[in-house]
Amino acid sequence: MNFEKYPFERLNELLADVVPNEKYELSALTIGEPKFETPGFIQKTLKETTSSLKKYPASAGLPELKQAMVNFVKERFDVEIKQSEVIPTFGTREALFNFPQFALFDKKNPVMAFTNPFYQIYEGAAIASRAEVIHIDLTKENDFKANLSDEELKRCDLVILNFPNNPTSAEMTKEELGVWVKKALEFDFILINDECYSEIYFDEDDKPASLLEASIAVGNTSFKNILVMNSISKRSSAPGLRSGFVAGDEEILKAYMKYRTYVGCASPVPLQITAAVAWNNKEHVDEFRAVYKENFELAKEILGINPPKATFYIWLEVKDELEFTKELYRQKHIKVLPGSFLGRNGIGKGYVRIALVENAQKTKEVLTRLKDFIDGQK
Repeated sequence: MNFEKYPFERLNELLADVVPNEKYELSALTIGEPKFETPGFIQKTLKETTSSLKKYPASAGLPELKQAMVNFVKERFDVEIKQSEVIPTFGTREALFNFPQFALFDKKNPVMAFTNPFYQIYEGAAIASRAEVIHIDLTKENDFKANLSDEELKRCDLVILNFPNNPTSAEMTKEELGVWVKKALEFDFILINDECYSEIYFDEDDKPASLLEASIAVGNTSFKNILVMNSISKRSSAPGLRSGFVAGDEEILKAYMKYRTYVGCASPVPLQITAAVAWNNKEHVDEFRAVYKENFELAKEILGINPPKATFYIWLEVKDELEFTKELYRQKHIKVLPGSFLGRNGIGKGYVRIALVENAQKTKEVLTRLKDFIDGQK
């Protein structure tokens, strides 16, 4: 299989011969990993459940974990799902990689579409599935929103959207997602929305919509052909807990569950028990959200950008993203990720992705350094 190099490997190669300014401490704004302590109640639960390591974890997930995920969907999106409509996963990365292989296995000439730029697991899954890829290009001209022609959609077996979007921070409304639901039914393809940034938003009156909400809104109450994936990693600053889920079409999930019994990716029992506690708690998420909001208020003040409605990314437009990245590292000891490393066919060129995942004090310092660099480029 001819997998592309991961973006961070390409970044290391790009910066290999660049000598950074040691006057400054390294600030890495490249990876979407929260830099906050996992909440104490989550850590406490994990420590108290280690005795359950003596048990093999069930592939289907503990009933209390599934119920916590059902509760989350109800509390957050006001959507009622059954336990048979959700499967706990070992984070979402493994499901995003192996679900396409499951779904496309019986297709003679599979076709898979996904948003571009993208989380590279989508492309890896397409390669592993021997699928032809149709890129759903997200550009400034289309407000970074997903659209494909009917001719392209007729050919698709599987489509992966990602809203709120990594790396552009774009959102799609419930009505816009509803159009996609209708197309999935009309042309009979499986539609997934990767919703792992759904909880990093800044306006309680304008929360990101779920594809599940959109499905119900257009009358698809059984979620036929519709799936969402979500994760606790960003929501709870607990990426090491490896707790995610896939929810939606019960018939698809029933077959996928059978497949998963062979994959061997069940989460250890202590992690499942702990994840259930985390999914059931909302207060700690509100606290993290307040920090991210403060970071973007600083970004608006210092950089003059319009803060996004969701995610913790700045999709910053620059002249030459490769030279910008190298010179920023050389002069200010700051790492950012070139947008072209996240896209194909020229998409992402002229942008860098900046992840604001530190506390406000560190964020203010590094954004001031970044502003000094940008001013020096003019």
